[in-house]
Amino acid sequence: MKVCGISVLAVAAALKLSAQYPGAAAYKITGPFIHDNLTVFLIHGPNKTAKSLLTLEEALDERKVIVYETRDVNELAIENVSNEDVFIESGDIVKGGAQDRTLKDDLILPFKSGKVSIGSFCVEHGRWTQRGSEAVGTFDSANQALATKQLKMAVKMKANQQEVWNQVAAAQASLSSAMNMSARSAAAPTSLPMTMEAPAVRMSIDGYIQELAGVVNGKDDVIGYAFVINGKVNSADIYGSHQLFAGLWMKLLRASAVEAVSEYQPGTKFSPGTVADVRAMLADADSAKPAMRDLTARTQLVTKETARNVMFETRDRAQNGAWIHKNYMTR
Repeated sequence: MKVCGISVLAVAAALKLSAQYPGAAAYKITGPFIHDNLTVFLIHGPNKTAKSLLTLEEALDERKVIVYETRDVNELAIENVSNEDVFIESGDIVKGGAQDRTLKDDLILPFKSGKVSIGSFCVEHGRWTQRGSEAVGTFDSANQALATKQLKMAVKMKANQQEVWNQVAAAQASLSSAMNMSARSAAAPTSLPMTMEAPAVRMSIDGYIQELAGVVNGKDDVIGYAFVINGKVNSADIYGSHQLFAGLWMKLLRASAVEAVSEYQPGTKFSPGTVADVRAMLADADSAKPAMRDLTARTQLVTKETARNVMFETRDRAQNGAWIHKNYMTR
């Protein structure tokens, strides 16, 4: 049975889980905000952290962080030379060096950190030399993020370089098919960030960006978002502060839009999803037993998994173990 297009059973399940695991119930969720096959829901809540954090994109743009090429595909070095702490998000893509890379784990990089090792995966197969006028010893930009759930799972769950390459190729193929033209960059055909910056891809996401970028305007209690593609809940990201979410919003939206384009099915009708669907995902993942792992002396990772969903929570020991970021994904 459905009421206003929402399954009564789905609502009941979400309410039951939310009552048992109040994290999901604590958020106000608004939406849907829809463009074509992408639906966005905004997650509102209080700031959990008092300490402001720069994003990696901001820090690189302001030359407050240096990311060094190590000539090891799966490990880079990073140094915070500023007086501000920096948040690095799993899936951040750094462009340049000997190969474009994505960073494996969330990391809180303290001010004046010195060189710190950070896990990485190559998202550009084959190149091992300087590209054009880019620096080969460092990486100068981080304005893109992994753009498909399969890629994120390959990095965060499988931690397998070959699978990352496979999923980069799959994303490029899906984009090319959806756009009916090659999504690969002529200058760097195997590079994921160069694909995401290709003119055809940028044009394909323009409508999503124009329609959805402004939905957060004037809403200073928004700390995260969830998105639905082709009627299926995909992922959610929630942050410890509105300031951190706002610094990441456009990068997150671009990645979601690229994924929506790659899965576009012309002429197909689907439900845009509901707030109840999002709450059910959050509550289900929150219900699992936690597994904890220290990434650094400061950064702790908590993982929760169920048969349907997975959640990664990043905690900051310097803020009494407060959580900084929660990433939810459906399987």
